[in-house]
Amino acid sequence: MRRSRLAAFVGSLLLAAGTALTGAATAQASSLAPTGGYAALGDSYSSGVGAGSYISSSGDCKRSTKAYPYLWATAHSPSTFDFTACSGARTGDVLSGQLGPLSSATGLVSITVGGNDAGFADVMTTCVTQSDSACISRINTARAYVDSTLPGKLDSVYSAIRSKAPNAHVVVLGYPRFYKLGTTCLGLSEAKRKAINDASDHLNTAIAKRAANHGFTFGEVRPAFTGHEICSGDSWLHSVNWLNIGESYHPKAPGQSGGYLPVLNAND
Repeated sequence: MRRSRLAAFVGSLLLAAGTALTGAATAQASSLAPTGGYAALGDSYSSGVGAGSYISSSGDCKRSTKAYPYLWATAHSPSTFDFTACSGARTGDVLSGQLGPLSSATGLVSITVGGNDAGFADVMTTCVTQSDSACISRINTARAYVDSTLPGKLDSVYSAIRSKAPNAHVVVLGYPRFYKLGTTCLGLSEAKRKAINDASDHLNTAIAKRAANHGFTFGEVRPAFTGHEICSGDSWLHSVNWLNIGESYHPKAPGQSGGYLPVLNAND
């Protein structure tokens, strides 16, 4: 009789333990379930301009198989991958032409945007072709735009992303500093280089603040590019590329794989 009771007691313990383990396994399986699709939005820094290997069907958007979104999707095999980032895109372009694939099934969104709104191409053209004073004056105009107008435009984009992809984790990636300072380097003066770097920092600060206000993650890429700026001797960024002017001041393939991809991996 005692043996029978003991056996029943042990049996009940094993049953309870089995139920608990089954529940734990179910919970673990649920936590490891696919999180949904991945959508890569934004401008040329996300499309991969400068990295080469452009997807022919992407046309002037110049989406590259060496861009960080493509590399991330290849490594992680999300349930869907929508690569809508496009060269030259501003916030208005993202709103009007890149958000279509977003839905409640979207699990991850990445985006770089804001540089073109602030006049990135015109700033760099002015600084390459004109005097120090003209360069700094143009940069000051861009900084004023970043302070007064860009935050509202970023808010519109971020709000639209959240509305269309309510369950997504959103990673807003920033921009690198362009130049290594304090070294001998042909091209722009030290004054121009410093002003351009400071402007990049100013833009990143504004983007990071708006991202945080929307509950998004800001992906800081400047540390990853440290030691790989223009004038570093191991640059992950194109300087002026006279053969393909549109690639100037954009990440090369190593900048995408060694600069942007690890930051997305760390924050996805």
